[in-house]
Amino acid sequence: MLNLTIAALFLIGTHFGIASTPLRVELIGRVGERGYRTLYSLLALVALAWLIVAWRAAPLVPMWQAGPGLRHLVVALMPLSFLLVVCAVTAPNPTVVGQKPDPDAGDPATGIVRVTRHPFMWGVGLWALLHLLANGDAAAVVFFGTFAVLALGGTVLIDARRTRENAPGWGVFLQATSNLPFAAILQHRQRLVPGEIGLWRVATALALYVLLLWLHPRLFGVSPLG
Repeated sequence: MLNLTIAALFLIGTHFGIASTPLRVELIGRVGERGYRTLYSLLALVALAWLIVAWRAAPLVPMWQAGPGLRHLVVALMPLSFLLVVCAVTAPNPTVVGQKPDPDAGDPATGIVRVTRHPFMWGVGLWALLHLLANGDAAAVVFFGTFAVLALGGTVLIDARRTRENAPGWGVFLQATSNLPFAAILQHRQRLVPGEIGLWRVATALALYVLLLWLHPRLFGVSPLG
């Protein structure tokens, strides 16, 4: 467990200690944007590989029993994670690296960004939390908890960095959206427009989910269906 804990702290530290701090700006100034992205990507891959290897080697220390009810709840909620990720990678979003708000846009947010301005992060965070609950052992808490912290904590740090950069249109976009899913809609700062999400994205997410559900026992040795 010690190796897994250190690996988790290393991954979190390299992300929050570099990508979300003024050190990022300093490194970009030294090696350029492309050089920084290349070096950081390599570091992140090494950290991720270390975490995975450490998790697979960690002893099984049960903490709670995930019964059929909890497992079925996880199976029922996982499609939401897929939908968030599919929407995130198939639509523009000012919070993504390399993209900026359009200050001349008639509507500062469309599609899934009306629900949350960080759909990818929330998709990963939901995936991590659901898997943490379904596994119920100490190694899973550290492993999946790491991804939950990175994803959900990352949303706050991304907002902070973008606010410091203050690109044209960011303030309007920030006011029109929310980090917490549906918060802006419930506060009447935004509205839900399902048609903008698109049935094809819903179908794609469900198809990927069913495929992974089928492959899960072959890839990971356990069936989510019990």
